[in-house]
Amino acid sequence: MSADTPQSPTSKAGELVLEVQDLDVSFFVDGEWHTAATEISYDVRRGEVLAIVGESGSGKTQSSMSLLGLLPSNGRAAGSAKLLGKELIGLRGPDLRRVRGKDIAVIFQEPMTALNPVYTIGFQISEALRSHLPMDPSQARARALELLRMVEIPEPERRYDAFPHQLSGGQRQRAMIAQSLACDPTLLIADEPTTALDVTVQAEILKLIRDLKDRIDSGIVLITHDMGVVADMADRIIVMKQGRIVESGDAHQIFHDPQHPYTRTLLDAVPHFGSYSDPKSATAVPVGPPVQEPSVEPDNAVLDLRHLVLEYPKQGSQPAFRAIDDVSFHVDRGEVVGLVGESGSGKTTIGRAAVGLLKVKSGSLRVAGVDMATARRRDLKPLRRKVGIVFQDPGSSLNPRLPIGESIGEPLYLHEKMRGAELSRRVEALLDSVELARDMRNRYPHELSGGQRQRVGIARSLALEPDFLVADEPTSALDVSVQAKVLKLFLDLQREHGFGCLFISHDLAVVEMLAQRIAVLNHGKLVEIGPREQVVHNPQDPYTRRLVAAVPVPDPDEQAARRIRRDELIAASGVS
Repeated sequence: MSADTPQSPTSKAGELVLEVQDLDVSFFVDGEWHTAATEISYDVRRGEVLAIVGESGSGKTQSSMSLLGLLPSNGRAAGSAKLLGKELIGLRGPDLRRVRGKDIAVIFQEPMTALNPVYTIGFQISEALRSHLPMDPSQARARALELLRMVEIPEPERRYDAFPHQLSGGQRQRAMIAQSLACDPTLLIADEPTTALDVTVQAEILKLIRDLKDRIDSGIVLITHDMGVVADMADRIIVMKQGRIVESGDAHQIFHDPQHPYTRTLLDAVPHFGSYSDPKSATAVPVGPPVQEPSVEPDNAVLDLRHLVLEYPKQGSQPAFRAIDDVSFHVDRGEVVGLVGESGSGKTTIGRAAVGLLKVKSGSLRVAGVDMATARRRDLKPLRRKVGIVFQDPGSSLNPRLPIGESIGEPLYLHEKMRGAELSRRVEALLDSVELARDMRNRYPHELSGGQRQRVGIARSLALEPDFLVADEPTSALDVSVQAKVLKLFLDLQREHGFGCLFISHDLAVVEMLAQRIAVLNHGKLVEIGPREQVVHNPQDPYTRRLVAAVPVPDPDEQAARRIRRDELIAASGVS
């Protein structure tokens, strides 16, 4: 169906396309069956978005994957799921293959792992077309290019012959959407389609799905834990907890009058952008070129950047890449400064340089009184006592072979030569400070949940009571309720210990909650910095305005108004 083709006269707006009744999903583990989802019942109509929300382990993804027979080999599904009256549960072989991709399509959470890395984007879209429809290669190519234009991929003729790794995250997600729409599916399952994307790219993808929903006349099942995305997209919502539906209703009822305690807890845990700072405190600033911060006395700052330039060195035929260009700002003792921007803006690069993992090309970078531009190896060891870092993925940053007690105690063992009972007491005190049970010290990282591992990472980073802490996306991989607990813990510890912190994130709602000041990076340059009230409620730079306008909020009415304002900004600037 062409982007401009009207709805077929045989299609019926609001027609029931999916009926799920008493669906059960279970897995055979260690000699017994464990239930992942039970008594799941819902329906989806054409042109409707049904959001399935819940935390990790609630069964939302597995119950949806069971419709397509995509459960692991130790999984089974029972009950009924009918697509336009045709039973899906129990389909096998050719019958199942005819449904996959043609009648039901899936937009997966991570396109890089879902797309085949050894085939071009165009080949993969054409393959889906030729598997289900009578097309020759030239017809499939023409249709694939039409789909790439429909999802607004720039230069579709060139991108057709590109491999997945040659596209940005947003472009890969668009390519996957094009592939999923290739055969005009009756039902589209979108599994966390924007989780790994920046807020501006997320807003573009959501706008695209909204526009395509009406064009393709399909039902959409949206699986997510992001309540801002739900407010932006959903017509109806079902809330899942521990494999069961605990509440269902239309979007306005769920957001404004939730009935189940779990739904209320889930909504209370969601950071609401704009609610942590007072718009009346946003001072009017003359609009003009971004002004770098004035110099401060180094004694007052734990991090001081002055005209900093950072480059990744030349590798083979690849020239040197300038990641940070003439950036100046500072972080005072006891202050949290949020560093925000899209992927590739240079946020993490500054964090790496601050802990000595990247050399300074030019300018000045002082960390806890040490000039990183001239520091030698022997200067960095004492600095490591004063600087901590909390990584984005605690699972990969902790040694899987060490119990968490040893991981937390390792900095104390290396730097302060602690041993025996004294070391044990300090480790237990650190576990207490991050609200973990002391008996967890003998567990390994894989035995802990994501939130517990992140608490371990925070405890380890605070072991030496640092003056300065780099927090690099420390809550981006966590569920909202776990994120809320970790952020509260982080705030309490920051107030107690008084360390200065550079909080790196693309989630502006989280940054607003934590930071006193916010710095905005765009393509390696500092475009705006100021108090959080000013940046959130009165941003001056056009890029910051678009960034702020793209943040979804967990309220359908407010989000609809924000969406209109964002479209107006884009129309005025001519930039998406």
